[in-house]
Amino acid sequence: MTEAVLYDAAGPRGRRRILIGSLAGGLLVVLVVGVAVARLAANGVFEAERWRVLTQGDLQRLLGRGLAATLRAALVAMVLAMAVGGLLAVARLSRGRWLAMPAGAWVELFRGLPLLLLILFLFLGLPAVGVTVSTFWALVAGLTLYNSAVIGEIFRAGILSLPKGQTEAAYSIGLRRGQSLRLILIPQAVRRMLPALISQAVTLLKDTSLGFVIAYAELLRTGRNAVEFLGGRYSIPVYVAIAVLYIAVNASLSFLARWLDGRTRRRLGRTVQPSVADEAA
Repeated sequence: MTEAVLYDAAGPRGRRRILIGSLAGGLLVVLVVGVAVARLAANGVFEAERWRVLTQGDLQRLLGRGLAATLRAALVAMVLAMAVGGLLAVARLSRGRWLAMPAGAWVELFRGLPLLLLILFLFLGLPAVGVTVSTFWALVAGLTLYNSAVIGEIFRAGILSLPKGQTEAAYSIGLRRGQSLRLILIPQAVRRMLPALISQAVTLLKDTSLGFVIAYAELLRTGRNAVEFLGGRYSIPVYVAIAVLYIAVNASLSFLARWLDGRTRRRLGRTVQPSVADEAA
């Protein structure tokens, strides 16, 4: 059977044009970066005295407290979003419309609202009706509402991606729908959903920076406070340090995902692949 051809292979002239275009684009990027570095150097950004501020114990402790606050909010929100998202996925897959329709409305509502609007509504709107919410819980609740809708769809897509034969096999041995989901489908779907879940966790972690607008003392807010105290000339070193911390945490999440995936493969073997009959169905 011949494979579908999406595009024609480039000939000698086409490959030469691609090479020239790649070289020209690369040179342009190098030129722009070089000009930016030269301008920063002319303004004294790379002076050792400016970067030595990162070795101060007070600044390190301040950024450490901000990082801890960021991780605490992200962890609580991710656990709650996973729990709610799992319930939403099960409800949307239910045959009962009284469960599927409210779950679908939840997903469409909170997935369609900007996260910043949710956080501001929880922090500023709830006190207007007599409900006081701290900055921590306003941020966590907003992250939970938004990410539960996204994670619910990730769960649902992962379950629906499994071969139909898995469900039929579960029914054939006498399992009910809830048992087949819990014992057969979800354990297999988790492996397929893991990359998407880790990607969403990284997004959630970065979205904690929106706590800045409600004065929650997360990493970006504490960095801003440090810049206001030290002076604007130290802004680039401080923000570079914040960026490095974000990258380090997100890289650690990606490494954890790869480690978990490898351990699961060694313990459970390869994911069940759909048969020809399943694909034809």
